[in-house]
Amino acid sequence: MKLPIINEQLAKRIVNCETDYLTSRIRSIGERSGNPEGVEIKQLGDTTAFYIESMPWGLFNSVKGFTQDDIDKLEEIIEFYDQRNRAFQLDVNPAGTNPAMFRGLTEKGLYQDSFHSVLYGLPRGELPNLASNITIRAIEDKADFDLFAGIHCVGSGMDIIHKHHFVNNNIGLLHRPGWKLFLASWDNVPAAVAVMHIGSGSNIASLTLAATAPEYRRKGLQTALLMWRMYEAYKANCELVVAQASFGSSSQNNMERVGMQIAWTRSVWVPLK
Repeated sequence: MKLPIINEQLAKRIVNCETDYLTSRIRSIGERSGNPEGVEIKQLGDTTAFYIESMPWGLFNSVKGFTQDDIDKLEEIIEFYDQRNRAFQLDVNPAGTNPAMFRGLTEKGLYQDSFHSVLYGLPRGELPNLASNITIRAIEDKADFDLFAGIHCVGSGMDIIHKHHFVNNNIGLLHRPGWKLFLASWDNVPAAVAVMHIGSGSNIASLTLAATAPEYRRKGLQTALLMWRMYEAYKANCELVVAQASFGSSSQNNMERVGMQIAWTRSVWVPLK
């Protein structure tokens, strides 16, 4: 099977997959009793705006799926974040754009801040041949999830004392429909984690979060987890695997090494003020 050529229709499906998994992930945080993190998800046409009061980072205060068709919603999007005194980022993918849309973004006080890579590839039909030091298994219970949260925490550059935040804000993914979590060990020591999401009715697997404990980096763990998830996608009868990464990053490099290709590079826009 050959990797399909990117066109407008396929691009829209890939964008929708990212929006779907982020919606599911952020909704799981908001479903905690009393919504303690202050999650809000606002739908404006085909565009989805995410906000988490306790988490000021761009991913959790982002706008996904925006195209020229929703340019009339731009003022409402900006007002949504202004009312919450929150900076935000708006993703612009090449499909569904025109010069008038870019002029509109500029006229409303947004500017392009950065680029981000969108990659896609084919599932793998064979179980990965892992290095003898590496083992991978699914995360299936709360004890495993505690390991997941610890690795996610330190792999994100945080002190382990903050692990409870990673437990609280990700435990909703355990056994959530469409989600699979994996733990990789190095010489039987838990060392890296990764996540995959397949939306309801979708045949595209999103390779989402991945993290490695600092002392276990550069050992091939993330490459192994990529291949493992590509095999899991094959078992789930997926047509494609997709992922996002900072342009030119080690994550992008790892994805390319296992056969994924850059579908496009999107631009990230933010308010000037």
